[in-house]
Amino acid sequence: MNNPTSLPYAVWPVEAMAHLERDGADALGITLFELMQRAGEAVFNHIRALWPEKQHWLILCGQGNNGGDGFIVARLAQSAGLAVTVIACEGTRPLPEEARQAREAWLAVGGVIHAPSIHWPEQVDIIVDALLGTGLNRAPKEPYQRLIEHANAHRAAVFAVDIPSGLVAADGTAPGAVISAEHTLTFIALKPGLLTGKARDYVGQLHYHSLGLDDWLAAQRAPFARYDAAYLTHWLTPRKPTSHKGDHGKLAIIGGDHGTAGAIRMTGEAALRAGAGLVRVLTHKDNISPLLAARPELMVQELSRQALDDALEWADVIIIGPGLGQEEWGKKALQQVENSHKPMLWDADALNLLAINPNKRQNRIITPHPGEAARLLNVKISEIESDRLHSVKRLAKRYGGVVVLKGAGTLIASEDGLLAVADVGNAGMATGGMGDVLSGIIGSLTGQKLSLYDAACAGCVAHGAAADAVSKRVGTRGMLATDLFSELYLFVNPEMLNTKE
Repeated sequence: MNNPTSLPYAVWPVEAMAHLERDGADALGITLFELMQRAGEAVFNHIRALWPEKQHWLILCGQGNNGGDGFIVARLAQSAGLAVTVIACEGTRPLPEEARQAREAWLAVGGVIHAPSIHWPEQVDIIVDALLGTGLNRAPKEPYQRLIEHANAHRAAVFAVDIPSGLVAADGTAPGAVISAEHTLTFIALKPGLLTGKARDYVGQLHYHSLGLDDWLAAQRAPFARYDAAYLTHWLTPRKPTSHKGDHGKLAIIGGDHGTAGAIRMTGEAALRAGAGLVRVLTHKDNISPLLAARPELMVQELSRQALDDALEWADVIIIGPGLGQEEWGKKALQQVENSHKPMLWDADALNLLAINPNKRQNRIITPHPGEAARLLNVKISEIESDRLHSVKRLAKRYGGVVVLKGAGTLIASEDGLLAVADVGNAGMATGGMGDVLSGIIGSLTGQKLSLYDAACAGCVAHGAAADAVSKRVGTRGMLATDLFSELYLFVNPEMLNTKE
């Protein structure tokens, strides 16, 4: 059986997992119990590799196949001479067949199963969470809630089997108590709830094991993609030596009402740093001198009807929204831009104005954060966050084009069904200006002849990867949006990643 590998780029919905497990086992000519044994072995081997010195394992088993994995881990740990304590939740319904076999195999080697009410041993080095699996869709009930809370309060390291118990695998929501794991090992396929929503609060370091299904899985078409920095080479290739600035996109960026020069400046500079050939900024007259002084490579003009007409004719790509405001000045500019059929990106106040006068178009990327998304769908923010996957699909259906729903585990969707998560970024990005920088990067890549969807995906990945590089140097607290510029060049020129010392 193969070893744990890097995370795959395919993500599967929870409702597909039973099909994948059954058909995958058939493809290998093995039973589902043998597949469960592989999962248990993978967990045991992974824990031993992480913590070879830890001698007492406390294993929490639930009433489903996740608990079956736990019984197999317990048997392997005991046979290796380790101290093992198993606590299992017993229900009124019989265990699934594979979990029953795993439980009986544990008892057959003299294993003991304790009730959830047992007093936990004082010396526990590792807690293995095999309580609740991918089928959970509500808050854990007793005794699960109590066991989760006890595990979180314990000093021992916690390792989650497939998914931290209490985290909803379908969407990453946390309706009740959730295991806080240092490490999580998931099997066969990544699930959406491991990558978005509240996942990063609980998953810890995510690991993956195919259980020997690599070749079979490669032939299956997943409906959902996961992208990280390593994937950037699929979108961005080295430039030809004879290329010139006209080959790399002419961007018109509209925004920056009185007092908001910073937003439009960050968008403009981000576009340049991401490789745009020429960037023209149309803004409030008071912003012209500060912008030129800060970034002379930008072409800066006062926003007027004629200047905007000229810019729309000149540009390959249009970005509107950063610092635009919602007064008459911004409204008139947006009305003028709406008539263009060129590729465009709407962000910030352009989205707030769009929520007032909704329209649907296919030549546009919109990049809402959860608050803007709530206004666009006329719902509460909590409804957006309770099911980010459903929300991004709704936005794409209502507004057309491509939608980037920002947040931890940023989601990208198109109306024609493409769906991806940008598996990059960190808590340091929760600061003003990050969205302005993202708009500039995505707009720049659109001008470099990527499709709207690919530009959105690549832009989100480059943006988050640059922030991750910054966090490795200085941490997350105090990170500024403009700090990303020091690292961004590495990710829009991904061939450089292999040469950086």
